[in-house]
Amino acid sequence: MEYELLKQVNSPEELKKLTLLDLKRYAYELRAYITQTVLRQGGHLASSLGAVEIALALHYVFNAPHDKIIFDVGHQAYAHKIITGRRGAFKDLRTDSGVTGFPNREESAYDAFTAGHASASLSAALGYCRARAMENSDYKVVAVIGDGALTGGMAFEALNDIGASGQSMVIILNDNDMSIRKNTGALNRYFSRLRISKGYLAFKASVKKAVSALPFFGNKMIKLLDKCKSAMRAVFRTNKMFEQMGIRYYGPFDGNNAEDLIGVLGQAKNFKGPVLVHLLTQKGCGFSDAEKDPTAFHGLNPVASTPEHNFGEIAGDALCSLAQTDSRICAITAAMPDGTGLLGFMEKFPSRCFDVAIAEQHAVTLAAGLAAGGQKPYVAVYSSFLQRGFDQIIHDTALNNLPVTFLIDRAGVIGADGVTHQGVFDISYLNLIPNLTILTPKDGQELREMVQFSQGFNAPLAIRYPKGFTQNYTSAEPFTLGKWEVIASAPKQAKPVYLLAAGSRMLQIALQTHGATVVNARCIKPLDTQFLESAAKNGATPTTLITLEDNVLQGGFGASVLAYINARNLSAKVITLGLKDQFIRTHSIQQAFTDNALTPQNLQSLIK
Repeated sequence: MEYELLKQVNSPEELKKLTLLDLKRYAYELRAYITQTVLRQGGHLASSLGAVEIALALHYVFNAPHDKIIFDVGHQAYAHKIITGRRGAFKDLRTDSGVTGFPNREESAYDAFTAGHASASLSAALGYCRARAMENSDYKVVAVIGDGALTGGMAFEALNDIGASGQSMVIILNDNDMSIRKNTGALNRYFSRLRISKGYLAFKASVKKAVSALPFFGNKMIKLLDKCKSAMRAVFRTNKMFEQMGIRYYGPFDGNNAEDLIGVLGQAKNFKGPVLVHLLTQKGCGFSDAEKDPTAFHGLNPVASTPEHNFGEIAGDALCSLAQTDSRICAITAAMPDGTGLLGFMEKFPSRCFDVAIAEQHAVTLAAGLAAGGQKPYVAVYSSFLQRGFDQIIHDTALNNLPVTFLIDRAGVIGADGVTHQGVFDISYLNLIPNLTILTPKDGQELREMVQFSQGFNAPLAIRYPKGFTQNYTSAEPFTLGKWEVIASAPKQAKPVYLLAAGSRMLQIALQTHGATVVNARCIKPLDTQFLESAAKNGATPTTLITLEDNVLQGGFGASVLAYINARNLSAKVITLGLKDQFIRTHSIQQAFTDNALTPQNLQSLIK
């Protein structure tokens, strides 16, 4: 495809030179380019295709970067990135040489706020509004949030404040009836009532078409119908939740019609006070496969990637096996049953699987309530998203010492999704919580053993693991709480060296070295203190313990080992290897390990 118009537009200023007819062609080329790139590079396809006209209309009407456009997450922002001068870099999407998959302030002045987690855009937008008032500035503020993200409690906290503030801002509600899967909950039912207006929109369009064909009276009748549209909408929509909060509501409108959107946003941007524009979009719009199955095309892996065994699926299978004979077992997901491996559990035990939508804080305390009520709940969640429930883990789960098990997927360095999704803090923020046990399996079989162990464990438990693994290891010992496992023994040494590897990826690195005893440090909390005591007394000269973790060093596994050795005044030298005190901005897992000296070559040098 030649992409004639796409090559002409390298900024919003050039976009505004296009005619409305040209915009339709430009939208077509945008979709083709996004689809071609994502199918090759991986990324979020269906949601980005559905938001093409929203990005077009926003940049046609507003004057970014002077005006601030804040996208909730980045699944909607691919067209925005291309329009704002990043077409060339977009071909290398989600790599270090291209653009990130999410809005990023360091990448472009057009990205007003870095965001990879849902439900934050409204709070950030109101912050901009109040900063504008304090500086007596005149820029416009727009927040683009999906109906799935609006289920997050933080979004409601912001709406409450926005309505009371009276600050002028435009909220674009991109409503495609989905987040990753079909949305659930009472708010979705509320939107369903508003979506009846899809029928209203289709009805209005057909009436206009029929009436306009009437000789002599067609145009006059259309004007009369337009005057009556408020009354017509009232028949289809009676709930006014947003207006009762002090936010003017307009819609719903066809979010995949650029011409209509330009007119609507042109009016909304001059409204005094907060206004919400409700847009109905089709996830995957313009790509038939994505339209038919938007869940499958929500997030894609690069075509060159090799299939991986998935830890999440193994955890889900193990949970299903236990649930067949234990009616207490239930599972909770925050809108991600597919990604966390719970889809099979949801299908087999629908009455015991709870999708709470994008609401991680609620998910954690819901689990605590279930546990207090005598059930055995499991919360399956990505590491970077569990951060959002930190207070609930402490106050509602650990303080009450309730048997909630957290199945923490995507722990460690994350790769292509970039800086906002790195799961490199969970050991540290969980390590400081009393009553909480932390495990990390070396492979799928050990994960199964840990899930089986959790069934009878009557306290808070976290099991962390990365997205995929490449091999299974022969187990020297079955899993036992508080006991590590020697995977490979070095010959007897005058100066013994132990590599204490926390997790499957660290174990893979450790096993590529020679001259050290490799230990599967599968219990992060509690430590195997018996092993540490024994190792420290091994040999006439001090033992060297090298800890490896794909977590930040502060408060991590290595820090715990070092603290224990020092507290007991044991004769051992401890070298802690992990991630530096900085955000990981590379899109490559291997590069992140190299940057942080987590390589076999560095280990071999340390051993020598």
